[in-house]
Amino acid sequence: MTLKKPVCGAIALLAGLLWSLTASAQNRLDEDSLYYVESNQIAVFYHEFGHAMIDILRLPIFGQEEDAADVLSVIMVDQIFDEESAVAITFEAAESYLIALEESGGEFPFWDTHGHDLQRYYNMACLFYGASPDTREELAQDMGLPEERAVTCEEEFQLADESWGPPIDEVIDAGPGSTIRFSANVESDLDVFTADLIEAEVDHLNSILSLPEELQVTVGPCGEPNAFYDPNTIEIIMCTEFSDYFYLQSSNR
Repeated sequence: MTLKKPVCGAIALLAGLLWSLTASAQNRLDEDSLYYVESNQIAVFYHEFGHAMIDILRLPIFGQEEDAADVLSVIMVDQIFDEESAVAITFEAAESYLIALEESGGEFPFWDTHGHDLQRYYNMACLFYGASPDTREELAQDMGLPEERAVTCEEEFQLADESWGPPIDEVIDAGPGSTIRFSANVESDLDVFTADLIEAEVDHLNSILSLPEELQVTVGPCGEPNAFYDPNTIEIIMCTEFSDYFYLQSSNR
């Protein structure tokens, strides 16, 4: 797979977006919190892109689809972004699971289709570390990845890469296209920031791949902090309420 962006990835993109904000917006929006929002929105977007790939390519899933989408998110971040950006995205997106668990008081709806927040945290840490164990040992230590799990992470990533590799290669081999469409309905500076961020990801994906069906990506209000893929409309919806949710999460760290 050849997915790497020709520029510095997420961190450089954020610098450009911050520059484009008005002076009043820069004073109001904390830069560290924006990095946190950015990292989590990117991870969420590629998770939902995983759902879209599963549906559009009619991929067989053995196990929970949410787990498969989590895996693709890690693979895409590892493959698309430069090392510094990929590490930052992974570290802060994983932290969101820990914060969510703390906010819930340790309560978790075990009936949910998503895995337990703590397990998703360690799965993300393990897979990302396993993609390059020689260069990411310090990150694994910073994320508290137990040695008992770390020894299997390289093998876990290879298996994940072998599973997702063929469908990713299929859409890359189709060449660049314009099969992913983008639209946004945003008002606040933070929502504009998120819309610009997701649009940049859409533009990059269109520059390296084509899907067999058109996929709509929409950023707009949903009434709740969420993101989801709708197979009926073949659409990824990134709710603007998620921007506020992640920004508040970061502010409370």
